[in-house]
Amino acid sequence: MSDMIKIAAAAVAAALCAVVVRRQSPEIALVLGIGACALIVLYCSGALTAVMELVDKLAEAGNLSAQAVEPVIKTAGIAIVTRLAADFCKDAQEGGLASAVELAGTALALAAALPLMSAVLDVLTRLL
Repeated sequence: MSDMIKIAAAAVAAALCAVVVRRQSPEIALVLGIGACALIVLYCSGALTAVMELVDKLAEAGNLSAQAVEPVIKTAGIAIVTRLAADFCKDAQEGGLASAVELAGTALALAAALPLMSAVLDVLTRLL
């Protein structure tokens, strides 16, 4: 909980700074937002590592292969990066670019999930 309070405080402070700076230089405000986002993601990297370790343990406990778990993790990562990039594009008043990023993220997430879908299809084929 205290980590989230720190992250929220840093994000609000960066947002307020960006609002003030945006009047004079919108480009600097965008760079400030991207920098704050990068710092927040770096701050959370330890938590992400712990989550990845837990996913690995759960996969081992459930007798799941890495090939079954990897597409899920990749898809989640693609979704997170897509959301961040699209939001930054929207902040830069580039709605069309944000839509393109979202479309690309959707296509790449589906492509990342193909091995899992193929494995499910193989299992269904064997059952029938």
